[in-house]
Amino acid sequence: MTTTRVKPWHGVMTATALPLKADLSVDLDDYAEHCRWLVDRGCDGVVPNGSLGEYQTLSDEERARVVETAVAAVGGDRVIPGVAAYGALEARRWAEQARDAGCPAVMLLPPNAYRADERTVVEHYREVARAGLPIVAYNNPFDTRVDLTPELLARLYAEGLVVAVKEFSGDVRRAYRIAELAPGLDLLAGADDVLLELAVAGAVGWVAGYPNALPRSCVALYRAAVAGDLAVALPLYRALHPLLRWDSRSVFVQAIKLSMDLAGRGGGPCRPPRLPLVPEEEAAVRAATEKVLAEGLG
Repeated sequence: MTTTRVKPWHGVMTATALPLKADLSVDLDDYAEHCRWLVDRGCDGVVPNGSLGEYQTLSDEERARVVETAVAAVGGDRVIPGVAAYGALEARRWAEQARDAGCPAVMLLPPNAYRADERTVVEHYREVARAGLPIVAYNNPFDTRVDLTPELLARLYAEGLVVAVKEFSGDVRRAYRIAELAPGLDLLAGADDVLLELAVAGAVGWVAGYPNALPRSCVALYRAAVAGDLAVALPLYRALHPLLRWDSRSVFVQAIKLSMDLAGRGGGPCRPPRLPLVPEEEAAVRAATEKVLAEGLG
């Protein structure tokens, strides 16, 4: 079972993969079951409509129903949807949809249609904040080409526009600079392969990918890491790291869905433009997953 969270974005929040049928339509029944399965195995909540959920390929109706399905499955207090969009007005509408569905917060990328400057980024978060929900900023400079630096995060936090940041830059040194410039801004590990380093640096949550396939071992890793129990965390981290590092690669959706398939979770296909893994990638993910499963790390 889950532990008590201080805030709804604390703990292990799984960025959920989205089950698709053979015709690539969304399987909402499977998605509801998957959300329940994750919470039953210790995850604190789910983050639908993130990149792992292939939100960019969904219709408006599909995207709304994914959020509603997650809320019905595990309760609104455990659902923090991604509300990224090309335009701030559209992102605000998705935040309002999340609010109306009963969600306690949302996760928001900076503008991702072009390399926005600081003034534009601040106004983007200001617009979405008008929906009235707390915002977890998502720093992914690789995909957005916009870097939410510690200095920019401090400005957003000082203006009351964000409550936390999902930090995906891979630079764990930023944890300390963020704490210096914006004490009170919650740090969430955003990339699976720096979870331990960011937990030691003070992260209070993990927006995670690999719990989709291996929830129990990922939750155990997180709990040990934030407790500072390196005797437990470090061997587990080493065992899982050959898989966790796939979360930082461009084929992370395909890799995690393959691991789900091997773990009996039915990850299934992806929508275009994502293609199946090339043989070398598939073999690597398959070997690492099978090794972890053989060691009882599910």
